[in-house]
Amino acid sequence: MTHTTSPDPAAAPESPASESPAPGLSRRAVVAGAGGVAAVGLLTACGGGSVATAPAPTVAPQPAPSAAPAAPSASSGTALTSTSDVPVGGGTVFADKDVVVTQPTAGDFKAFSATCTHQGCKVKAVTDGNIVCPCHGSRFAIADGSVTNGPAKSPLPEKTISVDGGSIVLG
Repeated sequence: MTHTTSPDPAAAPESPASESPAPGLSRRAVVAGAGGVAAVGLLTACGGGSVATAPAPTVAPQPAPSAAPAAPSASSGTALTSTSDVPVGGGTVFADKDVVVTQPTAGDFKAFSATCTHQGCKVKAVTDGNIVCPCHGSRFAIADGSVTNGPAKSPLPEKTISVDGGSIVLG
């Protein structure tokens, strides 16, 4: 008979290797690989959270366009102020209408956006021939809205006004 029932001592070292999931892979390599896959999964889950923050900036610009339609209702002939309330060489800020009315020289009235072109703060005052933003110190000329002191780089956009008798009307 050629069959033997006793284990062959020479075959014993091959037995653990034959139980390995793949030739050349140790248990340590398999566990390390599984840990790497888990780490990638966690990073992907964390990375997905940043996508949720992306809509927040799109929500912030929406109020600005809703403020723009308010201007047409003001342009329907609503008086902002009287000409006598705007000092020569100065101006008046109407934050609720997003407009600054200036009078660089007697009888010459100008209007500009009250929103600073630097970071969107509302300008607060007109002093020394300048429209002043309190947030970062930007200043704009009352004659044309140009930047006289940064950090703003763009002028204030001009708005259309008209003088009707002694009233200044937006639009």
